[in-house]
Amino acid sequence: MNSETELHRKKRLKDFCHVDENNDGDRFVGLKSMGDENGFQNVMVYFPCGYNLPESDVDIRSDIRRLFAILAEFSKGEDILLKVKSNVANVSVNFPIKAYLDIIDYYFESRGNFFAEKEVTYKTDTRGKTDWAKTVEKMRPIIKDGVPIYLKKIVRDDAPMQNQLITEIHKYCTHEAFLKLGWLFNSMVPENTHIRVNIENFKNIIRKQLNKTFEDKYKKLFNAMLRMLDYKNTENDKNQYYFGTDKFEHIWEKMIDRVFGIQEKKDDYFPRAIWKTRFGKGNKTTHALEPDSIMIWNNQIYVLDAKYYRYGLFGDADPSHLPDSSSINKQITYGEYIHKKKDIDPYNAFIMPYNKAKNDFGINNDIDYIGEAYGIWKSGIDGEKSDKKFAKIQGILIDTKFLMNHYLSNSHDKYIKELAGMIETSYEENKGVHN
Repeated sequence: MNSETELHRKKRLKDFCHVDENNDGDRFVGLKSMGDENGFQNVMVYFPCGYNLPESDVDIRSDIRRLFAILAEFSKGEDILLKVKSNVANVSVNFPIKAYLDIIDYYFESRGNFFAEKEVTYKTDTRGKTDWAKTVEKMRPIIKDGVPIYLKKIVRDDAPMQNQLITEIHKYCTHEAFLKLGWLFNSMVPENTHIRVNIENFKNIIRKQLNKTFEDKYKKLFNAMLRMLDYKNTENDKNQYYFGTDKFEHIWEKMIDRVFGIQEKKDDYFPRAIWKTRFGKGNKTTHALEPDSIMIWNNQIYVLDAKYYRYGLFGDADPSHLPDSSSINKQITYGEYIHKKKDIDPYNAFIMPYNKAKNDFGINNDIDYIGEAYGIWKSGIDGEKSDKKFAKIQGILIDTKFLMNHYLSNSHDKYIKELAGMIETSYEENKGVHN
């Protein structure tokens, strides 16, 4: 390792991290490196708003890996990544972060050893796996009772071949992976190969190796190397790479639905409309209105709308950062439809991010509430005076880190029960205020 391999690291991993404020110019969530003349100095990881960063490198390293996993999963595939336009070059860059991490993981799991192909050679011996075709062809047996007996046989000798090209390609890919993401682990970068880089030739050699490989760990490694080389073949600037999204609200919605929402027969709860036309070819049923999530607990229905809003996150409990009238009225429509179709009065709630460790409300629960919203526009549903649960939308906060830590747990019943209880508590306490 020489000066070329040294990344200009800051003192702590936390110095590479930023929690976005979800406002103009600060919405990106993910990994971004703009590079500079020396390269690799401007690497930053951007966490979603409401995330509370730990202090230790060990904890932050774990949090960064979890963030990358969430971004990859909800980007519809491991390496089908969200496109982010560079502010410097007007191009879209897809950075295959999982492939890079798979290569780094293999390096640590193999204790720094690179893949070496084994060539099958043969030797004469009395023990070992016999190649009978070669033995019969080359060795002279003794005959006993009419049966040939071979005192010596041709056996396989699996001796590793040094300096195989596949090993050098693996070195190249590992070196590249640590140049881009080594700061996440330490400041070292493993040795580079000195062979001439030929991406297409490298890919052909890896594909051949992959076709004759049966072990999963090697298949995973070779597939990661191929994805890296595909990226290297198209990248525009080796010091500029991106992985993430400036529309994290979509991922927030999906995580809320994964933890709290039902996954089957959801369209039973979607209100629809129809056009009956005077002219033309028949009628038209419009696309359904689809709430973000439908949660069911103890036969009670809860309509959830995930809102990735910044209310109360940065010393700014500004009502203008709460859902507006169109969102409120849409929730009332969902609730009214379910009430009429299912004969159940559903609860309604907005689900917003917050930081339980740092907030202006003096609360520190994983899930809590901040009030309710209601409409004042519809006859028979006079917001404040209505006795319908669905007419009042509860404002619920969920700690961002809590949600990211638990969305993959095997059972979500505990969290569904907790959220249901908090929505009902908010409704009852606000009802007391109105009365």
